[in-house]
Amino acid sequence: MGENKGLYNAEYPEGTIIRIVDREQLHDFRQTWRYHHPLAPEQLECADLSSRVKSVSFYHGGDELYALEDIPGLWHEVCLTGA
Repeated sequence: MGENKGLYNAEYPEGTIIRIVDREQLHDFRQTWRYHHPLAPEQLECADLSSRVKSVSFYHGGDELYALEDIPGLWHEVCLTGA
């Protein structure tokens, strides 16, 4: 992660409006991701929704984890795109 702005630099700072990727991309991520904070099944229902970044945290190694306003769960950078 940290593909665009480097390690420990949020791609989407707090307050940024983002969109969750489509269901197929979420499903692929859920099937292949084997590390921390896997997507919960109910997060697939949030595909294509837009929200605002509430907070950003970083997992050891620089992976970005996002909390969103009004959408539950933690979201990995690759599950989000700019609005």
